[in-house]
This record gives sequence, structure tokens and C-alpha cells, in this order.
Amino acid sequence: EYFIGGTGPLTGGASSYGISVQNGASLAVEEINANGGLNGVNFKFDIKDDQAAADKASTAYDQLFEAGMQISFGSVTSGSCEAFAAKAASDNLFFMTPSASADICIAEPNAFRVCFGDPDQGVLAAEELVANFQNIGAIYDESDTYSSGIFEAFDAKMKELNATYTVKTFNAENKLDFSTQVEALKDCDVIFLPIYYTEAGLIAKAAVAKGCDAVLFGCDGFDGIAGQIDETVTNQIKYITPFDVNSTDANVAEFVSAYETAYGVKPDQFAADGYDVVMSIYEAMKAAGVNDVTIDPDTLCEKVKAAITADSFVFTGDL
Repeated sequence: EYFIGGTGPLTGGASSYGISVQNGASLAVEEINANGGLNGVNFKFDIKDDQAAADKASTAYDQLFEAGMQISFGSVTSGSCEAFAAKAASDNLFFMTPSASADICIAEPNAFRVCFGDPDQGVLAAEELVANFQNIGAIYDESDTYSSGIFEAFDAKMKELNATYTVKTFNAENKLDFSTQVEALKDCDVIFLPIYYTEAGLIAKAAVAKGCDAVLFGCDGFDGIAGQIDETVTNQIKYITPFDVNSTDANVAEFVSAYETAYGVKPDQFAADGYDVVMSIYEAMKAAGVNDVTIDPDTLCEKVKAAITADSFVFTGDL
């Protein structure tokens, strides 16, 4: 078997992301193996729980590498993936993260991703909000790689557009009570929230308590917020996402159907990214002509890297 490994939050506040990636990736592995694997060789897949913590991701990397991991999907969240990427770079292990969007995660030539990058989301958000709203606010986590990375790009684009806005912050030690931040921004038309769904849910509830009717506008980290709120939250919630579960595209519809059959729920963007990243790795290995189940990570990395960056490489299964 070829061994694909990686880490993600399977428990803790960001577990929705990790579980979705695990489910999507597992579905892809099952599909690949059911269709004969790669030249008759199956794949195995293992995701270690890093609880969205860099130190746990680093430890999990060592465990996976010692267990024979040959290629990887990296880590699910940016902070964890930064730590994972440092280890992978020293071993020249190829990885493609489904969802770690910080630029630092793919700074080395062995690292790739299938999701939006943080700067792209910040720029898109600034353009969208300036075009549609007057009184703009923002709240971000200054201690988090993902949140601060998006905010920096947002801030730069807002300055470029000569647009004004009010910003409030929080950090890892102070993310359970957002009443002060929401109170300061309660008269805004929209509040930009480049944060994870758990904190976004708390902010949505604080908005209700403070009588704030602002639109809450997030990025891909908002996926999962539906499970954090109830009918008392009346604010309109919007976020940037690369995946439309209601798309009529044949590939998407087939994936959604298979996912619902397997797990009893509709997939979110993290499930789709998990599926796509495994399929991308498989297609790249196939294009590289890999035909040795004992291939070492360094040799495999060079082969896959050359294949996936070639002009001729086309992945047709993208959701």
C-alpha cells in the first residue's frame, strides 16, 4: 500500500474541519482502491488528531513518518500546518494541504494546497464590503496565523481603496466573551470576521445580546457556524467558500450523493477539499509514473512535484 498521512483537529474547538477532511479523504481513498488503486496497488490513509495545535502536529508528523508515511495532505489548519511544513521540508516529503491557507504553509517547493490563500480572501472581502456597505467593522484574532494573515491582506486592500473601517481584536487567551468588541461595532452595517466558526458563533450570539443587526461576513473558516447558532441569531451571515453543495455540476452531485450515503449528512467545503486533495495526489502519482510501493518520500516528492507542476498536468475531478 501507498501511505498518505496528515494531521487535523478531530477533537476540540476546530474539530468540524478535521472530521470533514477525514471523511472526504477517506471517501476518495475508498473510491481509488475500489477502482484498482494505482497500477493494482491500494492506498492507506491515516490522520492524526492535532487539536489545531502546532506542537501536536509536529509530534504527529514524527509518528506518521516513522510509521512509513510516503506522501501527505499536511495539516488542516494553518498554525498546525506551519509546524508540519517545517518537518516535511527537512525530509523533502511532498504534501498538499486541503485547507491550511496561510502563505507560510506552502513556502517551500515540496508544499502545495487546494484551498484559497489568505491574501486572496482578504482582498476579495475588502472589495466586496466596500462595494456594498458604508459603515464597516472587523474583528480578528491577532494570535492566530490564519486570522491575522487574512486581516493583513484585507487591511492593505482597504487602504488601497481609501476605505475606512473600525477594527477590534482578540487573542487565544481572550476568545470566550466578545461583548466588548460587538458593543464597539454594533452600529456597523457589516462586520468582517476572518476567524474560525467557533468564535464566529459566539460573536453572532453577542450581536443578538447587544442589538447589533450587522451582516456578519467571514471567510472559509466560517464553514461550520450553522452548528454554533440557533434561531435566536437573526443577523445575515455570509462567507467566502470554494464549494457549493447545491451545484448541478456532475462531479459535485456525484460526490455529494456518495458522501451523504457514507456519512448521513451533506458535505461542507472541508470535506470537498479533503476528497480533492487525495484525488490530486493520486492523479499526480499516476502522471509521474509511480510504480514502486517501496518508494521513499524524497524520491516520490521529486517525481510528484515534477508531474504536478508540468503544463500537461490537468486534474479533471476538481469539485
